Amino acid sequence: MTQDVKSYFHRELGETVMAIGGHYRFTDEVRMLFGDRELLYLKGYAVFDTTCCGAGGCGYAVVQGFIQEWKAETDSKGVFISRVRPVTDPGLQQEISRMIRKQETIQQVQFA
Repeated sequence: MTQDVKSYFHRELGETVMAIGGHYRFTDEVRMLFGDRELLYLKGYAVFDTTCCGAGGCGYAVVQGFIQEWKAETDSKGVFISRVRPVTDPGLQQEISRMIRKQETIQQVQFA
């Protein structure tokens, strides 16, 4: 199944986002070679410290997709925009998840 190329707006890293049970933060934007293509993923962590049933946390990665154009343009606020092709094939997602988990100290890999 082929997906269209999507726009990825590069976000400010290190910004804390408050949620109902705690907060999360993206810490790194990672470009990783995967065969002859380059993959873009965000690395971050979540902390669950305002829940009624305890505290905890996890590290995670959110895979944006295969880079088609890196920082091809900017929006009206100066935010860089890259073009990525989302990873939709389940077998490919499993392989990418294994590679990222081997490289990073994280518990979850999500696909945008």
